[in-house]
Amino acid sequence: MTTTSPTGPARGGGRVVAGRLPWVLVVPALLGLAFLVLPLAGLLIRAPWPTLLQRLAEPQVLEALRLSLVTATIATAVCLLLGVPLAWLLARVDLPGRRVVRALVTVPLVLPPVVGGVALLLVLGRRGLVGQWLESAFGVTLPFTTAGVVVAEAFVAMPFLVISVEGALRAADQRYEEAAATLGASRWTVFRRVTLPLVAPGIVAGAVLCWARALGEFGATITFAGNFPGTTRTMPLAVYLALETEPEAAIVLSLVLLAVSVVILASLRDRWVNAA
Repeated sequence: MTTTSPTGPARGGGRVVAGRLPWVLVVPALLGLAFLVLPLAGLLIRAPWPTLLQRLAEPQVLEALRLSLVTATIATAVCLLLGVPLAWLLARVDLPGRRVVRALVTVPLVLPPVVGGVALLLVLGRRGLVGQWLESAFGVTLPFTTAGVVVAEAFVAMPFLVISVEGALRAADQRYEEAAATLGASRWTVFRRVTLPLVAPGIVAGAVLCWARALGEFGATITFAGNFPGTTRTMPLAVYLALETEPEAAIVLSLVLLAVSVVILASLRDRWVNAA
């Protein structure tokens, strides 16, 4: 049955098409679209397509790509290991000051990445609050190493995972968990056999966003880990460096990051649309 409103029939999930388009909204909307799309179009237009594959095969490009993929993947694993339990704690446990804890967890989302890098140096640097103990007790030094890249990426990316998993946990039907507990399952068994399968789509979406954010991290990485070829020079850092000396190489690296972003957004589109 078609629902009719005073301005016309409802279409497309309740949206109503009526009369003339309000140009006072359409014009700025089109300008906003152009503002977002034109820079990407410029990147595609100015790309060195005839030599693209050749430039992608250059040693420094492959090195930066390899390092980025490895560190982003390890950082995502760290975020899964720490972030899923943290999301469970925020969603399932009535913690005192839970709002404050949640705010602290999401601070890296709005914190300038360079500030995050400075904060990591003050805590995990050789003279940092924890870093000096790590070096004296275990001989572990994190700043300006590949491990430092992983730490910086995990710091800025973990909130994406925690927010996604916490939302999935809050939306999950807890009656299944209660039924499993009633049947004698331990908390760990309930979490492993019931809770995780229930929120698996949220975990996957959060992990993908987390990985993408880690792959594109720049500010915290260059501040905490530096810019050393083969050790800490990830793709965003290589783009920044190449822009000064070899703009075409910077464009090629940017295209790779753009392609990754498009693939990730396309893969998560159905999840966002269904949740809307």
